[in-house]
Amino acid sequence: MNNIPKEREELIEMFGIHFELLYNLSPLGSRILGLLIIDGCKKGLTFEEIVEKLGASKSSISTNLNLLLKMDKINYYTLTGDRKKYFKSSPFSERLTNYLKILDFEKQIIEKLQAYREKNISCPEEQCNLENTKAYKKHVIEVEELLIKTIHKFKEIENNNSKIIINQF
Repeated sequence: MNNIPKEREELIEMFGIHFELLYNLSPLGSRILGLLIIDGCKKGLTFEEIVEKLGASKSSISTNLNLLLKMDKINYYTLTGDRKKYFKSSPFSERLTNYLKILDFEKQIIEKLQAYREKNISCPEEQCNLENTKAYKKHVIEVEELLIKTIHKFKEIENNNSKIIINQF
């Protein structure tokens, strides 16, 4: 017995819940993103295909697609002579680059907090907080370094894949 449709639906639902929590997206927006990750990796999905697969209203799908586009979670392309847009999830390297932006801002906050604590320590609790801040800053820098390595690896994979696709035509 073939359980692929059930597995597919479970994966889309799991992605949906994950993206609701991670990005504070609507349930439908989260499921659109999950659907594009699962079914849109080859050529992308058209607006009509997304409406059909998720069974939601056109206006709800349109609103959520526009939000996902603005958030850089998805992108689209068009084909010459074809008026349809083909939606795909953004490549891993792009999605992870957004995390770098968050980490960079967090590093700025941590550095300001550390400088403030160093100038204004007045009790053992604040000294403890300063040590925690330093440890957290070190952790964020390590995560950033790992993320940069991962992004470079994903870009390498994505570039190799795009060369393969171009060579097929």
